[in-house]
Amino acid sequence: MPYAVVLGEALVDLFEVEVAGERVFRPMVGGAPLNVACGIARLGAEARFVGSLGSDAFGDRIRALLTEQGVDHTGCVSVDVPTTLAVTSLHGAEPEFAFYGNPPSYGLLDPVDLDVIAGAGTLYCGSIALLQPTTLAAAKAAWATPGPLRTIDPNVRPDLLDDPTALRATVEWFASTADLVKLSEPDARLLFGLDATAAAKHLLSLGAGAVVVTLGARGALGFVDGAEFSVTPPPVDAIDATGAGDATMAALNFALLTGGLPATEEQWRSVVAFAVRAGSLACETRGGATAMPPLSRLQEPAAAS
Repeated sequence: MPYAVVLGEALVDLFEVEVAGERVFRPMVGGAPLNVACGIARLGAEARFVGSLGSDAFGDRIRALLTEQGVDHTGCVSVDVPTTLAVTSLHGAEPEFAFYGNPPSYGLLDPVDLDVIAGAGTLYCGSIALLQPTTLAAAKAAWATPGPLRTIDPNVRPDLLDDPTALRATVEWFASTADLVKLSEPDARLLFGLDATAAAKHLLSLGAGAVVVTLGARGALGFVDGAEFSVTPPPVDAIDATGAGDATMAALNFALLTGGLPATEEQWRSVVAFAVRAGSLACETRGGATAMPPLSRLQEPAAAS
C-alpha cells in the first residue's frame, strides 16, 4: 500500500477542563495536520508527518505521540524555539482557539525531501502552517512534485488571519491543481465571502478536481464533475467537535490512498459518506489526535447505517 504524506503544523493544545471543581488547562498534542496524520494511521494506512517541531519538552511530547500513533516523523526538523501553544476553550461542543509563540515553532520547515513526496500516494497540505513564509515555500515545493494525489484543507483560524486576501490567494494557488479541496462552511464565508455552494464552484472553476464542504452537524456537500450531492451524518453523542474536521480529512485521504481517485459521482458520494462518519464519531471523544476513530469503529453497523 502507498503511504500518505501530511505537511503542516504540530503544536500543543491547552484544553480548558474542570478538575475537582476548578477550571484548569490540560496539555494535549494537536494541530490539524498532525491530527490528520494520526487519523490516517489509525485507519490502518502508513502516514508520514512533515513539519518543524520545537526542541523543548512539548516538542518531545509531540514526537512521542506520533511514535505512539504509528506515524513516521523522520521528515520533521527540530527548531530551537518553544513549541507553539493553542489555548482551547469549549462553548458547548465547539472549540475556540488562542495561539501563543512567536516565531511559531511550526512555521520554520526547511525544504523537504522531494523523493519522499514523489513516492507518496497522497499529499496533504494546509491549515495555519500555510500562513508562515518558510513553511509555505516548503509546501509549495512539495505540492509541485509529480506523483501523489493532492489534497488541501485551509482550516482557517480567524485569530491568526491578518490578511484574508493573502490566504485566499494561497488557497486558490493550491486549489488550482488539487485533486481534492476540503473546507468548512465558515472557511468559505471568511475566505471568499460566499456560501458553501458558490465557494465550491469557484474552486472547481480554478481547476480543483473535487470539493467537499463540511457543514458541522448537518454533514457535508460534495461537488465533482458538474454534480452536487449532500451527505447526512449518523447520530452521535457529541461532546467535543475539536477533531471532527481533521477526522473527516483523514478519512478522505485514506479513501484516496487505498482506493484511488473516484471515477463516478456515486463513488465520490461513498467516499464522502465514509469521511462524514469519521468526523461524526470523532465528536464522541475529547481531544484531537486521540479522538480519530479506527477503521473498526467506522465499520460497526451503527456507524455504517
